[in-house]
Amino acid sequence: MKTNKYLLYFVLCTFVLLVSSCEPRALTEEDVFVEADTSSLEAMLEEENPDGYKLYTIHEFLDEFMTEKGDFGNDTTPYRKRSTNGEDGIYLFSVDTIPTDTIGIYLRGRVTTDDYSGNFYKSMVIQQAVSWFLPGTGDLKQQNLRLSVDMGSLGGMFQIGQEILIRCNGLAIGRYANQPQLCIPTYNNNIYASSAQEKVGWAPGRIPAAKFRNAVKLIGTPDQSKLIYDECTMTDLYTARGIQFKMTNTLSDMQLIRKLDARLVKLTNVHFTGQYYTQDGVMADCVYAHPDSVDYANVFAPTTKNLGYPQSRIIANKSGQQTICVSSSEYCKFANYFLPGAQPDLTNAVVNCAKWSGNITGILGWYCDNASSTYAGGLKNLTGKEWSLTPRGIPGIGIADIDMKKYQADKFSPAVDSTWTPVEFDPEEYQYYKLQ
Repeated sequence: MKTNKYLLYFVLCTFVLLVSSCEPRALTEEDVFVEADTSSLEAMLEEENPDGYKLYTIHEFLDEFMTEKGDFGNDTTPYRKRSTNGEDGIYLFSVDTIPTDTIGIYLRGRVTTDDYSGNFYKSMVIQQAVSWFLPGTGDLKQQNLRLSVDMGSLGGMFQIGQEILIRCNGLAIGRYANQPQLCIPTYNNNIYASSAQEKVGWAPGRIPAAKFRNAVKLIGTPDQSKLIYDECTMTDLYTARGIQFKMTNTLSDMQLIRKLDARLVKLTNVHFTGQYYTQDGVMADCVYAHPDSVDYANVFAPTTKNLGYPQSRIIANKSGQQTICVSSSEYCKFANYFLPGAQPDLTNAVVNCAKWSGNITGILGWYCDNASSTYAGGLKNLTGKEWSLTPRGIPGIGIADIDMKKYQADKFSPAVDSTWTPVEFDPEEYQYYKLQ
């Protein structure tokens, strides 16, 4: 049978054109980048939004779009049970959808986190340099918001110090364990999760990567020098900065916490105590043990047996009277590194921690995920351990947020060659010590 090759070519070319026409248009440089000067930004926004737009500060955005109950409080498939206890009027979990049939709704901020170390997996924080006044706290100068994004290696495209512009129409603003975040609504139906009956329901979810890329434009190039750090002592953090060690389970306190969340803080003159909080809210010493089997090993974040909650280690000021947790993920790259001053010693695992003092930088947070629990850390039994500082890395792994030196007994005289160098837990060394 004779085949008409020209007809075949015609059909094939038509098929290729049809297939290629179904592919989404590739992003151009103009789609992604915006000039840093204000006039160029305004011209772009006016062109993109012929019906008008508004560029919000983060706190204005939270006040206008984030309600206490959210959009799913009365749904037939409501939030997870631990979101609220029906007594305090507080919702630790919420989701409010942001309208699409309105003017352009925009946020502008500078990225303060880096996901290389793994402590900010598929998430990041943006910061605005906005002068605002809160009674009793002074001029804080920074407003911050968490972004939940379903994108691996997020820091590759959105580097620390990069200013971004986000068109929020069609996204959502929610709270996860009382921490506000830009997100999408997600329904969790994992009946095999730990305490599944408390966790099935609506909660903030990660924004799909393609949707996020299309909603975001980069303003200029990364500039870490523009980031604002609240550099303070522990005393200053708990007084002039507005943080109370133990806050009450009132709606006004929760609203205050939400606007303090995600701030970039540098704590000075602090040290690790070598301790952690038990489930009863009691401070106990970490031990030298294999971090794959013991969740209170003397490293940053030993196993949670894949439950995934952040592990916390306590730091204190020189007097030891004021403390806060340093929070890390068991999946981060430095999870199995010894705390500063901790050592491979079965009887003296953390005895030297207090000798190592310095500065710790990170993202401030307050985490409470159970409104009904009377256990320590639940909304009905707040102990102060809800506050934490999450470092973006340690020396050699990501951002070097922990800067410590070994001091003499007076805690004021640095020893020679005393800069802290991270050391990883060694399983073979551990077996050796156990056999001694």
